Amino acid sequence: MTRRPVAFACDGSEMVGTLDLAAGRTGLLIVTGGNELRAGPWGSQAQIAEKVATAGFPTFRFDRRGVGDSAGDNAGFARSAADIAAAVAAFRAQVPTLERIVAFGNCDAASALMLAGGAGLDALALANPWTFEPEPGAAPEVAKAPAQQTMPPSVLRRHYLRRLTDPRAIWRLLTGQVELSKMASSLTEAAKSDGAPTPLAKQLADGLARFTGPVTILLAENDRTAQAFLANWDKADPHLHMCPGASHSFIEPQARLWLLGQILAMLRSFN
Repeated sequence: MTRRPVAFACDGSEMVGTLDLAAGRTGLLIVTGGNELRAGPWGSQAQIAEKVATAGFPTFRFDRRGVGDSAGDNAGFARSAADIAAAVAAFRAQVPTLERIVAFGNCDAASALMLAGGAGLDALALANPWTFEPEPGAAPEVAKAPAQQTMPPSVLRRHYLRRLTDPRAIWRLLTGQVELSKMASSLTEAAKSDGAPTPLAKQLADGLARFTGPVTILLAENDRTAQAFLANWDKADPHLHMCPGASHSFIEPQARLWLLGQILAMLRSFN
């Protein structure tokens, strides 16, 4: 495996990516979520790239404009279609033997790919798509953490059912370490039914409907972002796949293997 940095242009700004070379004619494009660097949280995306390239598939990941090594203004995930398109073009230029590109994105990177209608790619592996609406007046690159978001009632119910089986949580309640008024308010919300999908979730569905290639939606069971997505999505969608016991970045050993297996299965499906 050969790894090298790649500089390329997007609307007059220089962007930077990392290419892991391999002989395969199907490649993986990794789109980074949030304002994280292309290495990913705890180096996860760099690790995925290395393993995928070792399995024979060239892999390219990049910093969005205004993030990491890339110049320009950070316009946020919802306005990153041009960044993705520039990365696709750079990937094809660096590996002219490529015939197909599969894209993987976690969190708002998955949402960015959906909003872009698949961005001219051949297949999509979408993990824990972000469906929370931005705060009024907030800058496009700013997003609250899931724990600070208003959760759908079904997610709140799941949270409190889990807490009721946690001895430490029960001890905190019995010893007065829990703010009862806040808990009562949350329980009131949890008793309600989920409302209509958020406007962003509708936009994601519309964007994905424009894409005609294979799609898999990968959800981490213990992730609030994934749970909120599911509350805003058709639960009978055959594209949905749940990873038991996984958190948002699939850091657990079994979750890492599961995620890598899902990505490789999609890449190998073109062979």
